[in-house]
Amino acid sequence: MIQTVKSLRFATVTAAALVLSGCLGLGGGKAPPSLLSLTPAKSAPAGAVASGTGATAIMVMEPDTDKRLAVQRVPVQVSASSIAYLKDALWVERPARLFRGLLAETLRAQPLPGGGGRLVLEDDQAAPLIGTRLSGRLLDMGYDAREMAVVVRFDAFRTGPSGEVATRRFESVVSGVSAKPDAVGAALNRAANDVAGQVAEWMAQ
Repeated sequence: MIQTVKSLRFATVTAAALVLSGCLGLGGGKAPPSLLSLTPAKSAPAGAVASGTGATAIMVMEPDTDKRLAVQRVPVQVSASSIAYLKDALWVERPARLFRGLLAETLRAQPLPGGGGRLVLEDDQAAPLIGTRLSGRLLDMGYDAREMAVVVRFDAFRTGPSGEVATRRFESVVSGVSAKPDAVGAALNRAANDVAGQVAEWMAQ
């Protein structure tokens, strides 16, 4: 009986380890040396109060992307017609989802003229009818090997409470970046924050 219990425990631990290894290894059984994310340069402080109505709140939608950015790998533009992916680096989740979160947090950190913050929601949160929607297409968030630069490019699409529509393209380029995961990850975070800041200023107009 004791041997049976020990065997069951060993089997449970082994199965859990295999599942965890499969999740982290993404098919290779080994976690990549670098997992990249986006960290907001500006963030709403703890305890900050944000309130609003359906007419004043902003709903941030997850941007559309092409298949090149629909995975957790970092694209590398090798030539005008070919891409590769950065070795030993993965995003912690899909780039479009990370960028949506960065946009939302940057908007939350933007103070309103009368004080406080604006109510900003993301499209996977339950919410009533929202007055303004920020959507768009993430065109690029990767590394250009030809220029040794990272590029973040976003076509924003703003729909107002009365149905008015405005679009604008935003871009940030950080040059002189070596093709190493740590360097590329830090530069992409900087460029993405730059674009998010530009979008937040545009949304406040």
